[in-house]
Amino acid sequence: MNELDKLEKNIVSAMGKAIADWGLVADGDRIMVCLSGGKDSYTLLHGLEQLRRRAPVKFELIAVNLDQGHPGFPGHLLEGWLRQNGYAYRMLKEDTYSIVLDKLKPGQTQCSLCSRLRRGILYNAAVDLGCNKIALGHHRDDLIHTYLLNLFFAGASATMPPLLHSDDGRNTVIRPLCYAAEADIARFAELKGFPLIPCDLCGSQENLQRQRVKRLVEELSREIPNVKSSILSAMGNLHVSHLLDQQLWRAPTEEAPPRAQLKDAGALVPLKVGEAAAAAGRGDTHGV
Repeated sequence: MNELDKLEKNIVSAMGKAIADWGLVADGDRIMVCLSGGKDSYTLLHGLEQLRRRAPVKFELIAVNLDQGHPGFPGHLLEGWLRQNGYAYRMLKEDTYSIVLDKLKPGQTQCSLCSRLRRGILYNAAVDLGCNKIALGHHRDDLIHTYLLNLFFAGASATMPPLLHSDDGRNTVIRPLCYAAEADIARFAELKGFPLIPCDLCGSQENLQRQRVKRLVEELSREIPNVKSSILSAMGNLHVSHLLDQQLWRAPTEEAPPRAQLKDAGALVPLKVGEAAAAAGRGDTHGV
């Protein structure tokens, strides 16, 4: 087996496991695959197509690219590749670039506002195209970096979930690459020769905190080879009785006393996550 075939096998196997673990794809799904033109989204579309051909359930894919009006955006390269490879696709164009320039001061990072505007447009497009799911290309390393960013800078234990239902109930977001390694994806995209579109056409730099966390994880990986797998496992191996979220606890009585009384309640017992969410009135526990 050559290097390309081995990488494809690793990536598709990781996607298949994620789909099975989280129920990401079901019979009759029409999935909008968000294709930015980066290595991750190309690999996502390719992997989903391989799974579609051999899956025991039937589902449809439609690739959607959004031209946000960035100067020099080479959308024709992406469209040519989609047409050449026989994918169903839709090319969208909305000038959010001008909006971002108008709203932000010179020197401010544009990525956050740009991504929010893009997300709103794509969510609406999914409804218009009759898609019940939206596939995004976030991989294992993205989940790890987001988790550590929340841990270090937001004081929260959270990441991007493999499956997310939007608050308005219109969209379901899936991340089939959530178990796949970025290094495998990068090398696979290189060997496949995908016509990559850079994400810095606007000249804006990616979030510096994320880059710092990424460097930290890579440094740790050189010293601790399995650190990424360990962090990913930790996100799904929560011992809530050994954490400090007060919403997950109550006194061992029929009716939980007010929170002020919990300080003197003695032994406390943990609530199940779903029960805690209901008690706290949180609704959807996935987060963003």
